[in-house]
Amino acid sequence: MKLKIKTGDTVRVIAGDHKGTEGKILSVDREKNKAIVEGANMVSKHEKPSAKNPQGGIVQKEAPIQISNLSLIDPKSGETTRVGYETRDGKKVRVSKKSNEVI
Repeated sequence: MKLKIKTGDTVRVIAGDHKGTEGKILSVDREKNKAIVEGANMVSKHEKPSAKNPQGGIVQKEAPIQISNLSLIDPKSGETTRVGYETRDGKKVRVSKKSNEVI
């Protein structure tokens, strides 16, 4: 399945407990159709003491979100938009459906 978002894009969560949260995509898992968004879907994890974290304890970190619950933010208008593809100057580029601008 072709994913229309990639690492570094700014997205808004459009469904679920964290609806309305905006953030940058840190990573994408193509097999599971999930993405990790900065500052969204925070969960508490218990960590054992280690050399990196000698104290251990409870750590807040981002959990993956289903890609269908994310919508790309148009860099020009700041609103959510759908993504299309066009060939411009001999290259296939992602295009915002709202503003018709290259993303």
